[in-house]
Amino acid sequence: MNILLAVSGGIAAYKSAELVRLLRKRGADVRVVMTRSAREFVAPLTFQALSGSPVHTELLDADEENAMGHINLARWADVLIIAPATANSIAKCSHGLADDLLSTLYLAATCPVYIAPAMNQAMWNKAVTQENIQKLKSHGVTVIGPAQGDQACGETGFGRMSEPLEICERLLAEPLVRRLQGLKVLISAGPTREPLDSVRYITNRSSGKMGYALADAALKAGAQVTLVSGPVQLAAPVNIEVIRVETASQMYAAIISRAPEHDIYIGAAAVADYSPVVMQSEKIKKQAEQITLTLQKTRDILAEVAQLEHRPFTVGFAAETHDLERYAQDKLARKKPDMIAANWVGGDQGGFDSDQNALQVFWKNGQKTLAMTGKNQLAAQLISLIAERLSEKPVLKKPLG
Repeated sequence: MNILLAVSGGIAAYKSAELVRLLRKRGADVRVVMTRSAREFVAPLTFQALSGSPVHTELLDADEENAMGHINLARWADVLIIAPATANSIAKCSHGLADDLLSTLYLAATCPVYIAPAMNQAMWNKAVTQENIQKLKSHGVTVIGPAQGDQACGETGFGRMSEPLEICERLLAEPLVRRLQGLKVLISAGPTREPLDSVRYITNRSSGKMGYALADAALKAGAQVTLVSGPVQLAAPVNIEVIRVETASQMYAAIISRAPEHDIYIGAAAVADYSPVVMQSEKIKKQAEQITLTLQKTRDILAEVAQLEHRPFTVGFAAETHDLERYAQDKLARKKPDMIAANWVGGDQGGFDSDQNALQVFWKNGQKTLAMTGKNQLAAQLISLIAERLSEKPVLKKPLG
């Protein structure tokens, strides 16, 4: 396992040297990044001797072959751990700043990210620090610690960095395997808009958060990802090809043309079931007490992908307000995807507009429940389950490039 350790400036930096030793002892390949402040506490030579590799300290390193050392390091890593993670480094990462090597690596990393906070107990308990921690958790970052106890400043409380052995065991508890390495994954996300006239349209409440989280999780699992996205208020994922569409017919065309060249298709978009037969070229005026809209069925993307001659491993979504299992099993039987991920919508059950969700996943002769959690964590669980099912039903890998 390739572990990238980023050391920020705090007295707990001395513990990070022991962390390197423990990780190396257990067979991990470790490379170390240090901030300028960290070098005031521990010399880079210490980490170089323990890791067996040069220590990286500068964002723009002229000695790098292409002067893009931060990208090279981010792609090398199977996991990034920031230890100690000071209040300053946590704030930078949570707000997307990139003014040094550590914060830039965080933004460039597509692998799982862990942080081990270390700071004064008052700083840890500050509301803004807790807000930053929660923001990082919502982005899929795993937080280890902090512990409670005596601190270097003489105070007592939460804020001590977790012990190196605990951090080491957490990092190595489950092998972080790039289970989709070399595969091409196509994902749809968000709603569609079906125009009524030049200013109005029919749509739904899908935020696209689940589909975008799945795209990020697939990327972290080693896949080359293409995301076909309806109109959403989400930032474009880094290192993922994004195809912007608006209507159901545009989404159909984008997916059907690309699906045969992909190994996996995940249909997480909330595609309109019906669209207006006629779009009025001018705004419909408010005149009659009632008007009649004639709608026609849109083409069924999931069913058609599942019927392709060179079909990818196909995963559909089913958002239901009642009788979830019956509708999901019916969809599985009629449309014949390999898996259906079903979720409740409405009320406090997660789904649309929410950062939380839960899934009941069905496949032929099997099912699994993924409990309510953040959509980033849920996406990682679903990608892992897809990888398991895929290993039992091999598909021909499409060439990358």
